[in-house]
Amino acid sequence: MKKILKQGLIVSCQALEHEPLHSSYVMSKMATAAVEGGAIAIRANGYDDVVTIKQTVNVPVIGLIKRDYEDSTIFITPTIKEVNELAKAGCDVIALDATLRKRPEDEQLDTIVNKTRELYPDIELMADIATFEEAINADHLGFDYISTTLSGYTEETKDIEIPNLNLVKQLDGKVKAKVIAEGGIWTLVHLKQALDFNAYGAVIGSAITRPQLITKRFNSVFED
Repeated sequence: MKKILKQGLIVSCQALEHEPLHSSYVMSKMATAAVEGGAIAIRANGYDDVVTIKQTVNVPVIGLIKRDYEDSTIFITPTIKEVNELAKAGCDVIALDATLRKRPEDEQLDTIVNKTRELYPDIELMADIATFEEAINADHLGFDYISTTLSGYTEETKDIEIPNLNLVKQLDGKVKAKVIAEGGIWTLVHLKQALDFNAYGAVIGSAITRPQLITKRFNSVFED
């Protein structure tokens, strides 16, 4: 079956409530700029952002909802509730945490995947994983895309340097899903290495869409 996402660069346009650019309008303009630069898709957080960005650009939108639950450390589209919200928002692909950690209210990942396929057969699924084992499990569950989003950000992988492009290399030829490199990609060298390891695409966020972090990175030269 033809994939919704073409090969290429995906730009993550996200700003949390405490960040200067937090605004669906601002994120839609950021998405417009990214598409003008050649982005083949936009990754967006939250119902309002997904709706506004879908109305603004003509490329696929990968939607997620970051929400905290007291009984789980999973916060990227943790439950079927968030899946339903994203489907209503009209996103083309839903990204969700596909790690092996405990989910809120002990909801099971396979249950969420099966229910999503049943209710929304036209929406593709992206697995945000942190380890090789999680990627294999996600592939077994039938995810369309596997992204290395969470490598370096879970308790098990917190000591791994990001971007963890070795994980991309490990997954080459081991999964049916399209592998997306994501997390800590800041340079062309990182991106080219990911492509050398046969990544189908790459997600870049902070290096493009978080000016406060970009400024801080440059400013560190003056602080040395």
